[in-house]
Amino acid sequence: MSHVTWAAQVAGKPVSVTEIDEREAVLRAGNRASALPRPGTSEGRQLRRWLTQLVVAERVVADEASARGLSGLGAPGRDEVLPDTAAQLEIGSVAAATLDSPLARAVFVDVTAAVDVSDAEVADYHARNPLRFALKQADPSGWRGRPVCPSLDQVRDRVAAQLRGAARRQAFREWLDARCAAVVQLAPGYEHPGDPRQPDNTHKH
Repeated sequence: MSHVTWAAQVAGKPVSVTEIDEREAVLRAGNRASALPRPGTSEGRQLRRWLTQLVVAERVVADEASARGLSGLGAPGRDEVLPDTAAQLEIGSVAAATLDSPLARAVFVDVTAAVDVSDAEVADYHARNPLRFALKQADPSGWRGRPVCPSLDQVRDRVAAQLRGAARRQAFREWLDARCAAVVQLAPGYEHPGDPRQPDNTHKH
């Protein structure tokens, strides 16, 4: 790592290397420490880059909450915005970790409030995935019969909720990426883990 006192700046305000050190120390003191890469290795440096991404994303979200006059009060639970592993994967690890905070979830709700799906999108999804919400029937002996394809009217609300959730997660990730690109400056050695220009990025084509 380069010998700088800050790892990043968010809207001109520094994120100190010490803060990244402290976040790494917390991780290494946790119950998953044995799964973490060794310090000083290529993978260890990538971990610090990821932590830097998380810290700056948290700063961006906190600044946005302040600008919008939001608090974490009344924010939905984490399971409401990230209901399963697939949702966490589609939004990305940094955004998913950011949403551990009620304040971030309040920003999520505000940023994505206007995002919705149309009746046509709901009908199209159901036509392409007719068994997605299939009804599973069991006979008196306990054996389950073949899944019964529900009508669109039977599952309209569930399909809409699933599509709306996915669309809002995508909108939030795009918003967060755009805000970070606009206001974040990263120091040498603390580049994005996926930046092909940094020496520890081993994902080659």
